[in-house]
Amino acid sequence: MAISICMGGYGPPTTIHSRALKMIGDRLIAQFSKEVDVRYVWNVMDFGYKAEDVLWMSERGILSLAYQSTSYLTERVPELEFADLPFLFASLKEARAAMDGRLGAYLSAKIEERIPGYRMLGYFENGYRHISNRVRPVRTPADLKGMRIRMLPSAMHCRTFELLGAAPFPCDLKQGIEMLKSGALDAQENPFANTVDYGVHQLHRYYTLSGHFYLSRGIYCNRAAYESWPEALRTAMHRIVPEVIGIARDLSAKEEAIARKKIEDAGGEVVDLTHDERAAFVRAVKPIHDEARRRFGDEMFGLL
Repeated sequence: MAISICMGGYGPPTTIHSRALKMIGDRLIAQFSKEVDVRYVWNVMDFGYKAEDVLWMSERGILSLAYQSTSYLTERVPELEFADLPFLFASLKEARAAMDGRLGAYLSAKIEERIPGYRMLGYFENGYRHISNRVRPVRTPADLKGMRIRMLPSAMHCRTFELLGAAPFPCDLKQGIEMLKSGALDAQENPFANTVDYGVHQLHRYYTLSGHFYLSRGIYCNRAAYESWPEALRTAMHRIVPEVIGIARDLSAKEEAIARKKIEDAGGEVVDLTHDERAAFVRAVKPIHDEARRRFGDEMFGLL
């Protein structure tokens, strides 16, 4: 009997991470042929679920493998809040090296320790997040004053935007999109590719290339399924997933440029912060870094 592998996420099949799942599946089929039966649930929101539901689905084995931003797990794995710190990495190269290296390994170990239902396979890149809103251009923290902004369910994210003067509203993606459409929320923050994929570029006029958070989407494999696989399949998965992560990162850079053009073609105004303007945002959130150093100690900062 073929080994059933069902992979899922929360975006249409055209998104980078859906395409990445398909690449993983295609490579498994190329190697194991009829020994595996690979299926996909591209977007659980199409079936009435929330984006965050992929987490319990993979934990309980409804999905063999799923991706989701690590920010959704900070309550269960507090160490993940470290990765949610604003302006944590000096560059994209540094961020990738950290998640591929000691920091990523440390966080994976903590996730598996706190959530025994998972076997971590790596981290897709969610990339740098930028601010969009329907009210006014944002060049300084003062420009965010009073704006109701949709946030991921991360205390670190909310604390960051409180320091920047906004009014954070943490919620799942599905609820957030509905509230942005109704005008109940003024702003959101996402990579440009996500902003376009979710149709928010049709709602907002003002965009700021802030790059305030670099986020990763964990690749969560159901542990029971993983441990039931033959060694050859487990070995192949550990070889294939890093290969696909690298390909997806290359696609991500291209998608961001394409998404920016779609935003501008839709009438969006994009603010590229100067060095001094960006420094003002970094200064505004310095208290959160001071708090994190007291909370996590130098050990975690040493993993960067």
